[in-house]
Amino acid sequence: MSLDLDAYFARIGYTGPREPTLAVLRRLHTLQPAAIPFENLDPLLERPVRLDLDSLQEKLVRGRRGGYCFEINGLFRAVLEQLGFELSPLIARVRWMAPPERPEGPRSHTLMRVELPEGPFLADVGFGGYLVAEPLRYELNVEQETPGGRHRIIADGPLHTLQVLLSSGWQDVYRFTLEPAVQADYEAGNWWTSTHPTSLFRNALLMERLTPEARYSLLNNRLIERRDGEARERLLASAAELGAVLDDLFGLTTPEPIEAVWARLPPG
Repeated sequence: MSLDLDAYFARIGYTGPREPTLAVLRRLHTLQPAAIPFENLDPLLERPVRLDLDSLQEKLVRGRRGGYCFEINGLFRAVLEQLGFELSPLIARVRWMAPPERPEGPRSHTLMRVELPEGPFLADVGFGGYLVAEPLRYELNVEQETPGGRHRIIADGPLHTLQVLLSSGWQDVYRFTLEPAVQADYEAGNWWTSTHPTSLFRNALLMERLTPEARYSLLNNRLIERRDGEARERLLASAAELGAVLDDLFGLTTPEPIEAVWARLPPG
């Protein structure tokens, strides 16, 4: 199956030009996280995560599902490539909410650097801890304001780190080099992330959806809605309540009965 751009554009609600321009990149980068949320239902339910284009389209475009970084950034990269964008696929080590002394983990996150006449940009629609609202200009040590927060990219030799400004200060998101990744890197990272017994995605439910109006984040049964600079939190008390949230706020169809998802959540 080849990439069905018409179906993808219908899924995210895009009707604009199909040219490799910064304006198109920005618009797609905003629309996809609003329509195709980050979610890890398949790893949590011990279902396989497949990265071939047919599987990505069947799940993310036609199946009313989201996915995690290897899937949603994989789909986004395929779209950009078909539109004629010049890009380099990259792979990163996640540092989100990690203390400085924590040892480095595996390369388990995907992103891409897009080359445009205006200069290079970092594109990433798949970091579920803190989705980025728009592509970031690839300039080091420059603070960039986006609708979803303030970001910057810093460097220590060949290591580059994406950071976001929180109320507590600058927080590392992930760390990477500019060496292009190959599909085998993604397959290895996806295998570890979706099957290793200690992987977070096997042991907790994580979801995030970013719209122009709000950021919705779900960790197990803890739902946070951030809107207009304020955060509202509530705890979901039942499988039925979780199912309603997945349907209404995240626009998702679950691959198993919602009771099976609820049973996988850690106690507490």
